[in-house]
Amino acid sequence: MLTFFIVFIANLIIGVLVGLSGVSGFLLPIIYVGLLGLPVYESLALSFLAFLVAGVIGAYSYWKLKYMDFKLALYLSIGSLPGAFLGVQINVLISETLAKLLLYLFVLFAGLSIILKKNKAASANEADDSKSLILRQPVWVILLGILTAAICALTGAGGPILVVPLLASLGVNIRTAVGVGLLNSVIIALPSIFGYFTYASIDDMHLFILFSLIGTTIGILAGSRLTNKVPVDQLKIFIAVITIISSVYMLGSLAFGG
Repeated sequence: MLTFFIVFIANLIIGVLVGLSGVSGFLLPIIYVGLLGLPVYESLALSFLAFLVAGVIGAYSYWKLKYMDFKLALYLSIGSLPGAFLGVQINVLISETLAKLLLYLFVLFAGLSIILKKNKAASANEADDSKSLILRQPVWVILLGILTAAICALTGAGGPILVVPLLASLGVNIRTAVGVGLLNSVIIALPSIFGYFTYASIDDMHLFILFSLIGTTIGILAGSRLTNKVPVDQLKIFIAVITIISSVYMLGSLAFGG
């Protein structure tokens, strides 16, 4: 029961953080693989199931707050669907050690990117009029969706950690970027869940799913309600520090056979 309690608490905490900031979902796979020692396929399957729930609830919350660009999300998602399938297939073809290495490296990159992009993100009060030419061309948005979804599905990232800073750097309002990123994470999660659960084989998977879904649902609902009450910048820095420390530790463990 200790394992299932950890699964519940991990999903609860990360659900709250996703609801608050739109990032940190990428920490789930490292908890499953690094802390609980679950196989990569099972870890990614459970993670993307949580991303699906968090994406649906979070995107709805941001839509109610009027931070959603459905046209941008649509073109991005058209590319994300085949991109996610591609990412899953690449993961299946490579070794489990290489998959872990890519996961830990991506999590390290995610943590560093939060810090590096902290001061570059557009203000939440800025308008979307400055969107770059790339986002005005559907073909480029679709290609962006393919690339980001493939990386996310391959490494176990939820989607917003790549999509949000990219969209913000291209002139999208930061809150809108979070809303679009959460909605897009649903599209990335669907083929990823199907693909990774096909290869999952651990016992008591139904209990892992149950505790994961309960924790994620409670967490994302709580986080979404607190989104305007917590200083997001400080929260992201905290997430980034924890992310960098954990990924460096797991990379060291992998290098020395731990």
